[in-house]
Amino acid sequence: MPIGDLVVVAPDKFRGSVTAREAAACLGRGIRRTAPFATVVERPIADGGEGTVDALCAAGFARVELQTTVGSRRDGRRPAVATRGRVAVIELAELCGLELTPAEERDALRATSRPVGEAVREVLDLGFRNIVLAVGGSASTDGGAGMMRALGLRITDEQGQELPEGTEYLRDARAVDTSALDARIAETQVLLAADVTNPLLGRDGAAEVFAPQKGADPAGVGVLEAGLRAWAAAVGGSQAEAPGAGAAGGVGFAALSLLGAQRRSGFQLISEFVGLPELLPQAKLVVTGEGKLDRQTLSGKAPAGVACTAAKHGVPVVIATGFSELDSRAGHAAGFSTIYSLADREPDPDVSIRNAPALLERVGDDIARDYLPGLVASQPTSQLTGLTTQLMASLGVERTELR
Repeated sequence: MPIGDLVVVAPDKFRGSVTAREAAACLGRGIRRTAPFATVVERPIADGGEGTVDALCAAGFARVELQTTVGSRRDGRRPAVATRGRVAVIELAELCGLELTPAEERDALRATSRPVGEAVREVLDLGFRNIVLAVGGSASTDGGAGMMRALGLRITDEQGQELPEGTEYLRDARAVDTSALDARIAETQVLLAADVTNPLLGRDGAAEVFAPQKGADPAGVGVLEAGLRAWAAAVGGSQAEAPGAGAAGGVGFAALSLLGAQRRSGFQLISEFVGLPELLPQAKLVVTGEGKLDRQTLSGKAPAGVACTAAKHGVPVVIATGFSELDSRAGHAAGFSTIYSLADREPDPDVSIRNAPALLERVGDDIARDYLPGLVASQPTSQLTGLTTQLMASLGVERTELR
C-alpha cells in the first residue's frame, strides 16, 4: 500500500458534546468502515485551551492527577496535568477555566488564578523542571496575581500591608515582595502556550476584550483595568505590552514577568507534542473538526492551524463541525476543501449534540466516499486488519480507537 493512503484525523473538541479524543475516534471509525484500505491515524488536537491535557494523553502523555487543587472543581473530578519525560503540561482550563462555573454564577472581580500556582507548586514537588502553561479559557482577570500568591509572592499597598485576595483590591498594589517566592522557579524552564497576542492593558487588553464574557459589566471592566494597571506598575511593567501578556486574564503577564516564561503558539506547541509535523507530509487527506465553525475559527483556533500546516505540504483538509456559520467560499478561503456539518444531518441542535458520536461516524463514512473512492473495499474490513496494522507499524504510529 502506498504511503499516500495515510489519513490523519485531527479534530479539536466539540464543546458540550464530545471531547477531541472522542471526535477523532468516531470520525476514524466511520472512515475505516467505508475505506478499510486507508491507514487512519487519530491525533486529537488543542490550542492550549480546554482539552489540551486530554489531547496530549491521547498522543501518549501520562495523565497525573493533582491533589492540592481538587477543591477548584465542582464536578468532583480531580484536575490533571499531562507529563512526558521531564515535561509537565498544566492546562489552566482544568483548574480555573470559565466553563467550570455556570454563567449565572461567574464573578469576574473575584475569580482567581490561584489554582494555577498551586498546580505549579505541586508539579515542582513531583520533580518537574520543564513546565508548559497552557492558558486558554480562563475565568479570571487578575493578571496572574493569584497564581503568584500561591507561589509565595506578597503584594503590598503603600503602607507595606499585604493586600487581601481579589482583583478588586489590586488597584491598591504598590509593591511586590519576592523574598518568599518558591526558589525552585529559578531553576525551572517555563513555556507559555498561548495563541492570544493581546497586551495586558488598554483597549486591546485583558479586561477590555475578555472580561465581559467572564461576567464583567462596564463598571466591572473599569475596576479590573485599574487593578491590572496598578499590578503591572508594582511588578515593573516592561512586559505589559508584550504579545500574550493579556492571555488568560493576564496570567501571561505574570508568567513572562515573574516566571521568566517564553511564549509559544499554543497550537504549534501542542501539534509538535502530538506529532502532526511528522505525519502531515505523508498524508493523503487530513480531517479536522470543532463544535462550531465561525469567524473565530479563522483567528488562530486549532482547526485553522491544522489547515495552515497541511497547506504547506499540499495536503487537502476537510472539517467536521456541529454547525457552520461559514459558507463554502469562506471555508475554501480558510483552507477547508469541504465543510461537513452535523446540522445538515440532524437540524435539531439538542438531538445533534446528544447523537454527535453517531453523526460523526456518518460524517466519516461520507468523507471516505467523497475523498477516498479508490480505497473503498469490496471485501470485509476484518480481512484487511493485518495489512493496515503492518503499514502503521512501518510509520512508527500506534493505532488507537475509543471503545
